[in-house]
Amino acid sequence: MLRFPASRHLAALILCALGGAASAATAPADAVYRGGAVYTADAADHVREAVAIRGGHIIYVGANAGTKRYVGKKTRVVDLHGRFVMPGLVDAHMHPLEGGAALLTCNLEYLRLSVPEFQARIQACLDKDRKHEPDAALAVTAWFQQGMTPAGVEISHATLDSLHTQRPIRVRDSFGHTALANARALALAGITRDSKDPPGGQIHHDAAGEPTGLLEDAASDPVDRLFPAPTAEDHRAAAIAALAAIARQGVTSALDADAEDGSTIGELAAFAAVAQQGGLSARMHFAIHISPTDVENPGAAIARVLDLRRRFDQPPTGAAPGITVRNAKLYIDGVISGPAFTGTMIEPYLVNAGTAASPHWVPGPSRGPAPYYAAPALADLLARLARAGIDPHMHADGDGAVRAALDGIELMRKAVPGADIRPAIAHDEVVARADYPRYRTLGTYPVLSFQWEKPAPDTVEQLRDYFGPERWAIAEPAGLLLAAGAPVAFGSDWPVDPLNEWFAIKVGITRENAPDSGYTGRLGVDPGLTAFQALRAATIVSAAALHDDARVGSLEVGKLADLIVLDRNPLEIPPASIAEVKVLETVVGGRVVYKAP
Repeated sequence: MLRFPASRHLAALILCALGGAASAATAPADAVYRGGAVYTADAADHVREAVAIRGGHIIYVGANAGTKRYVGKKTRVVDLHGRFVMPGLVDAHMHPLEGGAALLTCNLEYLRLSVPEFQARIQACLDKDRKHEPDAALAVTAWFQQGMTPAGVEISHATLDSLHTQRPIRVRDSFGHTALANARALALAGITRDSKDPPGGQIHHDAAGEPTGLLEDAASDPVDRLFPAPTAEDHRAAAIAALAAIARQGVTSALDADAEDGSTIGELAAFAAVAQQGGLSARMHFAIHISPTDVENPGAAIARVLDLRRRFDQPPTGAAPGITVRNAKLYIDGVISGPAFTGTMIEPYLVNAGTAASPHWVPGPSRGPAPYYAAPALADLLARLARAGIDPHMHADGDGAVRAALDGIELMRKAVPGADIRPAIAHDEVVARADYPRYRTLGTYPVLSFQWEKPAPDTVEQLRDYFGPERWAIAEPAGLLLAAGAPVAFGSDWPVDPLNEWFAIKVGITRENAPDSGYTGRLGVDPGLTAFQALRAATIVSAAALHDDARVGSLEVGKLADLIVLDRNPLEIPPASIAEVKVLETVVGGRVVYKAP
């Protein structure tokens, strides 16, 4: 065997390694994008000119001149003509199967409606579907309850009872927490004046004690059971519609933030079926629902999550998108908006002790419901999830719920020290200032829906008076949390709101509504985000929240080629114009999954 002196042997190894690396590095790329602005979202927020892709991975990011050695006879070369390339969006909180299904059903499209307009749109759906009279239940989605006009108008089952139909009807508000049922649906569901509020839900009653038809959270479950379970084909169609919609928006990874509870297999089976047929066009992550009632047998709840992970989780292999099941969803409260006011608050909601003409707002009797999980039970569940390697994803709207979630995470960290668990708290619409630094200390991601950070019916009419000036000033605290060191991530919460990622990013920066909305000015005292911060939140930080930042979220050599091409540069245009950004191309693992007409 030949022997080299140590120095010569090391030099030979280095030369061989460099030669091999150089040979691989200069092999032709599958695609080269050059002549534009390439935002990398790396640690230094570099903006380069070009990027090259081979085998679904990024092999070069840099100057235009450096791409020459990667261009071969079969290389697809895209001249960007100054356009913008960035990592694909990572939406860390949405409900894609519901969103896809909503695209295929009776949809109120989040519009501000008067009662006659509300009734007319539902009647139109009924008239188009007469074959289902008189007994098939009608589901209506995307009801902007807080945007009903005039402000404060009352809605009840009588609003639906006057429609020309005998069918039971359920209208789901866009937030996903409130349902309105007509009298027939209430009767078939067995909801009467004697019905008690279920755990995690509320039945609204009128002055005479009769149910109004408004049902919060778990209270709508009996009405939901009137609807036949969607078929596997229904779910698959909804999944396909959802994937097409998010590809048009430039989303390349997404978290289904409330997947099945194990009683039925809908979301996972639907997306798995699409994946099996080669139609998956985004990396899909799923958070399995854990109910407050699961605290009675937490071991069974964890076992259910692990069983679904075993059945559906696809370990990362290659560049093709797959499915992960490594999150669990827990609701800590409801929503802070009226008329529900089911967000858990530290201090009471205010009530008007004066008159409509001369209001006098004072602390009322309600702080909203208690957190849906008692503190010891929540801490136990979080610790069990951590030991199983499952990241908890918690819904918390009110500052009381946020504090309960942070307290639970703190106890989890003590019980399972050193575990690489990345808890997330979604929404965080009101956070006590004392809790701002706890996100960083506890390694917790606030996953925020930027599109809510603007003056609108749900933040002005529904919050300003009921919160009082101090709390209202710090509502939707994205910039305040970021300044305190919190790793702010982004989640659209679609279909709670329309799927409009670029409008949401614009609002996250400007804190302003659309010019034609009727609402002017900024929301609160929060400074908002810079364009860089907003794009980071929707890419690399959300990828980190989903435990996938080693593979996606930034454009760096060795990472997966998940990127989008935009028609303009959101880092240079006026922030208000970011809402007009159009996605020209969406690429996942080097494969073009959407191209604008």
